[in-house]
Amino acid sequence: MKLKSVFKRVHTNPPPLAWAQLSHQKMRLLVAIIGVCFANVLMFTQLGLLAMLFDGTTIIHSSIAGDLVLISSYSRSLQFLRASFPRAYLYQAAAIEGVKTAAPLYLGRADWVDPKALATSDSTPQSDLFGNEVRILAFNPIQSVLNLGEVNQQLEKLTAPDTILFDRLSQSSLGNIPELLKQQGEVMTLMDNQRIYIVGLFELGSTLRDKGNVVMSDWTYAKRYGANSLDRVSLGVLTLEPGSDRAAIQAKLRSSLPPEVSILTLKELVQKEEQFQASEPNGVVLRFGTIVGFVVGLIIIYQVLYSDINDHLSEYATLKAMGYSDLSLLSVVIQESIVLAILGFIPGFFGSIGIYHLLSSLTRIPLTMRFPVAIQVFALTLIMCGISGVLASSKLRSADPVDVF
Repeated sequence: MKLKSVFKRVHTNPPPLAWAQLSHQKMRLLVAIIGVCFANVLMFTQLGLLAMLFDGTTIIHSSIAGDLVLISSYSRSLQFLRASFPRAYLYQAAAIEGVKTAAPLYLGRADWVDPKALATSDSTPQSDLFGNEVRILAFNPIQSVLNLGEVNQQLEKLTAPDTILFDRLSQSSLGNIPELLKQQGEVMTLMDNQRIYIVGLFELGSTLRDKGNVVMSDWTYAKRYGANSLDRVSLGVLTLEPGSDRAAIQAKLRSSLPPEVSILTLKELVQKEEQFQASEPNGVVLRFGTIVGFVVGLIIIYQVLYSDINDHLSEYATLKAMGYSDLSLLSVVIQESIVLAILGFIPGFFGSIGIYHLLSSLTRIPLTMRFPVAIQVFALTLIMCGISGVLASSKLRSADPVDVF
């Protein structure tokens, strides 16, 4: 009766029993926590990089100041700049009732030379002079299409010929432009083997593909790439009259413009880019890496819980002989797995923040811990440990008290 009362007491209060089982062997508990932590770091790293990939590729989309956008139907992504559409479609869009403005945005890429390397070109290898590339954003300064305060405050500077604004979050291989600009007030360098003058800074951010960004006027863009270059638009930005029905105007634009141009909201444009990136090799690899981390953690936790059950099989068998159901004993194992999930998640979370900081300092690409990513990893950790507990308890469910003793 005394033994039964003890078992009854621990069964009616399962968490202490689960913790007693785990903490009985400290080394095994430590191994389990490290295993969960390692799996968490793997998943955090992969999902963090995936979020960085998505955020980086949609950084322009999120910076557009408009209500609707026009984009070539043949353009799967703004990452590839081959597809464009005739500027005449913007004039047609501007004629639709409810459309206030229709402005073009030109996107391109150009070779870039580090100004410091240019100043010492006699002793600088050619590989240091060329090989870098920047992304160009060009538009009419009178009609800004970007929701970037620093850019909009310096639009007057872009009216001078061959002037640009430089993204201070660009990769270091493009040069220490902020420091040079602070010293000189204006920095000259080569872009596509032509002189260009940096007259200001703004903040947008580099990506896994693009080392940096520059903003110029459409007049400077046309001067460098020909007047005809303005006839093909990368992105059309539409602003609507206050109080207008966006959905109705969007439907009217779709019926008025040819099918070779798509009319999207900013949210739809971001979703289109994210879907494309998710289908690309980078997105597939990062998602697969998350699965690998999940499987690694599952195997480690399964081994720990299976060994724990095997070592305490006689105790579990005694409980079964006293009438406790498999479901009741399974709940103890599941609670053990939840405890391991929490204990492993905490160091994994803080360790991943450190890794994010290290990657950001090395790449100069913003990578911060995002709440949705943390929730997603925690949920995956609970699922991972829960599955491990269910699998490990298979031996417990099939055990016969008579066979054990």
